[in-house]
Amino acid sequence: MKKILFALRKPPHNGAYVQEMLDIIMTVAAFDQEVSILLFDNAVFQLKEQQQPELANLKATATIYKALPLYDINQLYAETESLQERGLSVASLAESVVAIPRAKIGDFFKQFDLVLTG
Repeated sequence: MKKILFALRKPPHNGAYVQEMLDIIMTVAAFDQEVSILLFDNAVFQLKEQQQPELANLKATATIYKALPLYDINQLYAETESLQERGLSVASLAESVVAIPRAKIGDFFKQFDLVLTG
């Protein structure tokens, strides 16, 4: 079993991109890989409460994240500075995440066999 980290940067309602990435993540996890997700830059908005995606005919990404435990994806991380720069905190997100300081991201990546960005 490989440890795979998906490092996501895109905002939640950037067309169908985020929904497609989450589908890929769930597919990888379905093949018995240990999958984790790191949100940074505008991707931290993917877990923001009270999204209104229906205005763009999209699904709320925060609700898609609720399905991740069904695929044994239980490790969600967010870059501390990305949250702070956007006026968010761990407490303001729809799912529980572990905040990782920007200065520690390089070391954080080393614990994974594969890091995929999107």
